[in-house]
Amino acid sequence: MKVCSHKTNMEHPSSSSSDMTRYRWVVCALLFFATTINYIDRQILALIKPILDEQLHWTNEQFGYTNAFFQLSYAVSLMIFGWLVDKYGTKIGYAVSIAAWSLAAMGHAFVMSIGGFYIARVMLGLGEGGNFPSAIKAVALWFPKRERATATAIFNSGTNVGAIVAPLVVPAIALSLGWHWAFIFAGIAGFVWLFFWFPFYNVPEKIKAANAAELEHIRSDRDDTSRDGEKVAWSGLLGYRQTWAFVVAKALTDPVWWFFLTWLPDFFKQTRHLDIKQSGYMLATIYGMATILSIFGGWVVGALVKSGWTVTRARKTGMFIFACCVIPIIYVKDVGDWTAVVLIGFACAAHQAWSANLFTTASDMFPKRAVASVVGLGGMAGSLVGFFFPIMAGKLLDKFKLENNISGGYGVLFAICAGAYLLAFALQHILAPKFEMTKLKEV
Repeated sequence: MKVCSHKTNMEHPSSSSSDMTRYRWVVCALLFFATTINYIDRQILALIKPILDEQLHWTNEQFGYTNAFFQLSYAVSLMIFGWLVDKYGTKIGYAVSIAAWSLAAMGHAFVMSIGGFYIARVMLGLGEGGNFPSAIKAVALWFPKRERATATAIFNSGTNVGAIVAPLVVPAIALSLGWHWAFIFAGIAGFVWLFFWFPFYNVPEKIKAANAAELEHIRSDRDDTSRDGEKVAWSGLLGYRQTWAFVVAKALTDPVWWFFLTWLPDFFKQTRHLDIKQSGYMLATIYGMATILSIFGGWVVGALVKSGWTVTRARKTGMFIFACCVIPIIYVKDVGDWTAVVLIGFACAAHQAWSANLFTTASDMFPKRAVASVVGLGGMAGSLVGFFFPIMAGKLLDKFKLENNISGGYGVLFAICAGAYLLAFALQHILAPKFEMTKLKEV
């Protein structure tokens, strides 16, 4: 067995850098497009809510339950796919996930009742849980630590790009062809992606387009000699403080992002009286800001690591700054339309930069064979809290609406979002003062 020397681990491979292939960025592009499709699928229901309001006459609470059921099934799915991806590999796990969620997305087109949408969202959630465990595991397999924050930020920006594309495309499709077709086209996009996934993805050692120099670069700070698909006892991960550091941070901050995705179209309609066409441009601007600034946030942390900062110092500094950047969102309800767009966009960007680095802490603290399971557990925690948050939001908004003060209801919700990240940062720091590799007990 070939073992990298200490010198190789500490230095950047430079002697062969001019001849090194860049296939790992092809992998990153595949992850980016999958995540983009994933978030287009998630956004459709929120964007066509004004149309469905007229057809279904549902309350905010019922709409909240629709999203809560998605979150609950998504939580279960994350746990399942976290284990499945670590057990059977990223290639199989990701393919199963995107095929399942694409079928579920298309199934929405045949729903005609509130109960039908409950079932459709459950099925979508069960399929979508494989995206992030698969993507984070792929990044851990294909990138050295110093590049992981940047790679994660790039593929994770697909969440923003999906959220940009959806408000520009979905309303046009829904108003011209009918809302059913928005779901059908989204499902088709997932199956198109699968045609590229199978021939272009595998573990680095099995990709001929990646030369020896690139493989050496990928292994330059190898922390684990295991292969994709090696068994990991995921249930035993709960005995590690590092697992809980990731889980708690996800549980507190994931619901905020879901709130943005789910309720922002309604926020602009209810408080600014903007229809889906008018708010579509604002939503696209918000997520456009988030895309650019979040990639920059991931790059900055990676640059600090390359400059000599420890992983812990760089990550924690970045994450604290990102947590503080969400706070100004408390002023959203008191400002003009486009000022609100800027504040929300800034908060969304801060979340995505936070999220990219939070995901990367999983591969900082755990060997590659456990990364997908840890990410799955964290995502499950975020979705479990996310199950209750939209129900609470719906009830709160209905209450304030009866008092003719729905803007005040949104003010309360934005205030909750503003403080979530600093609380998450503090608890994570207590649980994991340093982002160092955990030595797992062998099974």
